[in-house]
Amino acid sequence: METPLITGVFALLLITISLLQPLARRLGLAPSVLLAMVGTLIGITATYLLYTPHTDAFNTIANVFVHPPLNSEMILYIFLPILLFQTSLTLDIRRIFEDIAPILVMAVVAVLVATAFIGFALYPLSGVSLLACLLLGAMVATTDPIAVVAIFRDIGAPARLGRIVEGESLLNDAAAIVIFVILLDMLTGEQALTAAEALIAIGRSFAGGIIVGALLARIAISLLPLMRDLPLAQVTLSLALPYGTFVLSDQFADVSAVVAVVSAGTVFNLYGPARIQPSSWDFLHAVWEQISFWAASLIFLLAAILVPRFVDGFTPIDILLLFVVIVAALAARAVVIYGLLPVLTTLGIGQSVNKKFKTVILWGGMRGAVTLTLALSVSEHALLSAEVSGFVTKLATGFVLFTLLVYGTSLKPLIRLLGLDQLNPRDEALRSHYLALALSDVRHEIAEAADSYHIAPKVTGSVLKDYEQRTAEAAAETNKMEELSDWDRVRIGLIALADREQQLVLEHFHDKTISGRSVSSFLTLTGRTGDLTRSDGRAGYNKAVRQPLKFGLGFRIAQMLQRRLRIARPLAIRLADRFEFLLVYRILADELIDFNNRRVRPLLGNRVADILHDTLCIRQDETIQAIDALRLQYPDYADALESQFLRKVGVRLEETVYDEAKEQMLIGTELHQDLVRDVERTRRECHKRPKLDLGLKTRELVSAHPLFTDLPKKQQNAIRRKMRPQFATPGEHLIRKGDRGDAAYFIASGAVEVRAPTHTVRLGRGDVFGEIALMTGGRRSADVYALGYCQLLSLRAQDFKALMEQHKELRDHVVSLAEKRQLMNTDQEISEMEDPVVPVFATKPETELEAEEAPLQEDLPPDGSEDAEPDVPCNASDNPPEDHAEASESTEVEVDAIEAAEAAEAAEAGNAPEAETGAGTATKKETASA
Repeated sequence: METPLITGVFALLLITISLLQPLARRLGLAPSVLLAMVGTLIGITATYLLYTPHTDAFNTIANVFVHPPLNSEMILYIFLPILLFQTSLTLDIRRIFEDIAPILVMAVVAVLVATAFIGFALYPLSGVSLLACLLLGAMVATTDPIAVVAIFRDIGAPARLGRIVEGESLLNDAAAIVIFVILLDMLTGEQALTAAEALIAIGRSFAGGIIVGALLARIAISLLPLMRDLPLAQVTLSLALPYGTFVLSDQFADVSAVVAVVSAGTVFNLYGPARIQPSSWDFLHAVWEQISFWAASLIFLLAAILVPRFVDGFTPIDILLLFVVIVAALAARAVVIYGLLPVLTTLGIGQSVNKKFKTVILWGGMRGAVTLTLALSVSEHALLSAEVSGFVTKLATGFVLFTLLVYGTSLKPLIRLLGLDQLNPRDEALRSHYLALALSDVRHEIAEAADSYHIAPKVTGSVLKDYEQRTAEAAAETNKMEELSDWDRVRIGLIALADREQQLVLEHFHDKTISGRSVSSFLTLTGRTGDLTRSDGRAGYNKAVRQPLKFGLGFRIAQMLQRRLRIARPLAIRLADRFEFLLVYRILADELIDFNNRRVRPLLGNRVADILHDTLCIRQDETIQAIDALRLQYPDYADALESQFLRKVGVRLEETVYDEAKEQMLIGTELHQDLVRDVERTRRECHKRPKLDLGLKTRELVSAHPLFTDLPKKQQNAIRRKMRPQFATPGEHLIRKGDRGDAAYFIASGAVEVRAPTHTVRLGRGDVFGEIALMTGGRRSADVYALGYCQLLSLRAQDFKALMEQHKELRDHVVSLAEKRQLMNTDQEISEMEDPVVPVFATKPETELEAEEAPLQEDLPPDGSEDAEPDVPCNASDNPPEDHAEASESTEVEVDAIEAAEAAEAAEAGNAPEAETGAGTATKKETASA
């Protein structure tokens, strides 16, 4: 075929696709349904023109449609990676995880059930082998979300319904194609597998695809920063990723290429936004949406054009078999939806799916381009008999047409019949209230605009009258807002705060005031905050926002490396990351408090806004405490980070000024580019984060410790060789009561709290704890916790004894103090147990010691409990802000009532929320009173 002819046909198809979009909107049909209809008509017309004896004038162009220059393998390789990858990019992956259980059931289990139902239902009637019937079942088990999701968006169906259907189709394509390939190999004799071996092969293909796709996506993401401010290059790299992943997985890694592309798209969607600018990410999405639209439309049209060829020779028995396929497929889907999903809900796995959603999901199982493409591959397979090939292609094509023409045209009326296109009462009440506020603001701005532009009052009055009428109508319905419980309104407000925080993170990233290293953590956090708020209300919000204040697994591993192997760099990096994270976290809390006062308060009222304000202030106080704990240990580094943040803000403001000057034609392009180059040089300097020195050099710690300051250098060096520096975090359990003593600890900086059965003592710089058990061989008699970040010098038992023997004066000090300590502990029941409290080694008068310890006691919080949050820095100032101390009793009663309502609702749902909010508030009150 000549290239110009093929190019002309391609252009004709694109024109058809573009003209069908407005027609589909006018007719109220999904575009894919109309594409299938028109494609089938094109195929029928082309077949008639090619084989009619009346004329040969159209044979050349008709032959292109009847025998297109694309086979099934080319269609799969060209179109499928694009469709899978783009779907992965558009999904809200974090929200998908809320419904991961029903999605996996619908995507994987439903495919297996449908394959079995259809295969075994056809086998007694078809006259072909069971493998051929199962092959057909696998082909038609895959659903196509394009038409369904288009209908959902057109009528405003619930977002969760769309996520479940899209998530299902994304994964069941992978499951169906894997099963199809294995069954096809078994049917053609290329592979002989038992049922168990087939299941193992499916699992290996799935797992391998996930690993390969995730690995390749991480490599691509790591390359994105090299293309900073080059969105076209970033889009090109993203386009290469699905194709490269598909080819590598299918041809070399021997894993599921479909699963690999889905995995790559998911990972790219999760971590890509943190590596490129928000504007570049939006541009990438826009390009991918256009590419996906072309691919989806062309594959639908091309597959539909082949329908007449596939259904050639359709007989009455085929109609009966098609009816069996339709009934079996619907029954299999019903068994999964109405049988397995409730079991998941009963077991507490995933959120429940209501009956209306189940009905729509059942009826929305339309098949599409993937099924037709697989049918084309069967028709082209040389090792399959004509009987099997015709049986599979005819029934698969007939089933696709039935679902598109019946399900596709009746799904929209079904959704409207079930009322799923309507807002729920909570959103309806919020809509009325917000509409009244918005129209009032618009009316005021129109009046100001009319005055500024000197428009006649007569004209202005007619326009303002319309807005007054609309505002009055909306205000008349605002009583619905009062019908909402405080629990509902607080949840609405918290969801708004969580969504706003995500937007603030992206704005800061766009302004380049936070690094890509931090933005990924923040996006994950804000996504989790929104998810927990939607599921658990205020308790979920508090749980989510407190989680990042804790020390995660990565931090603990870095801490272990420092203690066991003396590798301090990972710990320094983790601590610097925490420093940067907390500073931005505090800034976000400030901005959310302002957002709550400006935007949420007028919408939800003062009572709810006050509760949200208290929630945000508690979060802000805990964040400030965590920052102050770090600042006490590393004040210079805290100042350096804050200075760096301000410099980033300054650079962004400077860039904005230059851009505005260029837009207003105050400066030319050449001058603007020169100024921007200077800004970029300054920005690169600002983004170089200062290095954090943990201060864990043994020589410096030993020489600065009050116990060893007066010793000769030679003795200090001998001691230094036996000491091990150790870094402790706030709330860390350093010594446990009842353990055997294995080390003594010298405090180089920071503070600890010793909780003995009879008393509690706080120790600071220069103190020692844990030494008496080494001298007596007894057990620990108290728990010791770090109150803040501490730099300790640990000395193992044998080294401590050797040190005492070598330095008589030091030993005399320890023995003398131990004797005094034991006198303090004469009321203990077990005399051999050690009380690890050792006072400061000093010869100052007691009054001076008390005067020096007084500031420390003022800065440190009161006695904590073992159940206290380990991440709250106890040596930071615990005085809450005035607005907390002055919180009204009425607000506290409202908070308690709302939390009680949340707990009751969660208990009814079988998932009682954690009472973190109440605990956190109680802790605040206890601290304030102390």
